[in-house]
Amino acid sequence: MNGVPANWEKHEMDTWEDDAADPRVCLICGDRATGLHYGIISCEGCKGFFKRSICNKRVYRCSRDKNCEMSRKQRNRCQYCRLLKCLQMGMNRKAIREDGMPGGRNKSIGPVQITDEEIERIMSGQEFKEEASLPEHTWSNNGDSSDHSSPSNGASEGNQPSPASTLSSNRSLEMGGGYTAAVRDQYINAPMNTPYQLLPHLFSYAAQSGLLAPQPRSLYPQSHPLVMQLVAAEDLTPLATPMLIEDGYKVTQVELFALLCRLADELLFRQISWIKKLPFFCELSIEDYTCLLSSTWQELILLSCLTIYSAQIFGDLADVTAKYTPSDEELQGFSEDSMELMERLIYLFRKFHQLKVSNEEYACMKAINFLNQDIRGLTNVSQLEQLNKRYWYVCQDYTEYKYPHQPKRFPEIMMCLPEIRFMAGKLVNVPLKQLPLLFKAVLHSCKSSFISNRTGSSPCTTTIGTSPGN
Repeated sequence: MNGVPANWEKHEMDTWEDDAADPRVCLICGDRATGLHYGIISCEGCKGFFKRSICNKRVYRCSRDKNCEMSRKQRNRCQYCRLLKCLQMGMNRKAIREDGMPGGRNKSIGPVQITDEEIERIMSGQEFKEEASLPEHTWSNNGDSSDHSSPSNGASEGNQPSPASTLSSNRSLEMGGGYTAAVRDQYINAPMNTPYQLLPHLFSYAAQSGLLAPQPRSLYPQSHPLVMQLVAAEDLTPLATPMLIEDGYKVTQVELFALLCRLADELLFRQISWIKKLPFFCELSIEDYTCLLSSTWQELILLSCLTIYSAQIFGDLADVTAKYTPSDEELQGFSEDSMELMERLIYLFRKFHQLKVSNEEYACMKAINFLNQDIRGLTNVSQLEQLNKRYWYVCQDYTEYKYPHQPKRFPEIMMCLPEIRFMAGKLVNVPLKQLPLLFKAVLHSCKSSFISNRTGSSPCTTTIGTSPGN
């Protein structure tokens, strides 16, 4: 799908040159193995299951004697016994990347033998609790950076994502702490006042690592108008697509699919209208705008659903999907890929829900994602790169000003963009008949989290003011 970087599609498996001549089987369930995953020979299904279980810190329960049969047909019946066998056969949880993204952490890591006590700590969730109680790791230039900084996870030195690496698989922008306000001034395109000459908060190691308490500061003079121009281009009014269903009415698969299509049409129309209101609309050619929109529309829609339209999506639309009951055939046809996609969408929702992205941050994220200079067919790549960097620095300036006590907020927000791109690319490849069930599963899981905080701050609110907040 257009817009998905090639390095996101890499698998962490070692494949064989001739699969037909080497019919190996998965050591977990006996299905046809596809390679070496996390240290042992296994199938795609068990690889994905193990990764989701460890990344999401899942704690399962067995309703029998913890000795359930593991076969291709039976493996989904008991998640506890499936994970137990993964550990017993030597699947190495340390080979999973910490950010949960595709791509192995270290392909040289082989199977491991762990004690029954260690396995019990994992199965009971005790190990996850112990990890959560450890002090948070801070970046050190003396340590091994392979787990925190790589082109595939969009991070650069200091665990700080860069404008290029977050949205580009081909370019990288070194950000080792040597940037000054003058660099940002180059892209914001405004003269800098004397108090801003050498701002210590810009890309500073102390602010990133949390060694020093960040001090409240002023917003860069040109950041406010640039951000407000982006916010003004947004249509923040509620979606007009009807999403109210009478009590007792049972929604069919066809009806839910039709509703999803109407909703997608409205969201796409809003993206087209948004482009025409952008402050840099006259700076780019129609050809480039067309190319950018055709490659990023699904990402823009997903981002808007997770932020400014989340109240309707995870409220009204979730109520509609709750009235839809999938058939046994639909449930049986729900693939492993759709299951993984569902869990990653839920994780992404919870991340945005936790961050409570403001309208200003959302507007900047959207512009940065849209201005992707790596899309094929563009005629003015250098200008797109300049615009991308401009709004990158504006977003960072605003976030650091508004949330001085959240020094990792900006990197966390920017690290969501590659995941949105990856997820959007996967979503458009889901079989159409599986979409209603996928939406029902995701919205059902997310709605409880949304309702619990619905009376508080909305997930996407306008927060620009005269003094920094917490």
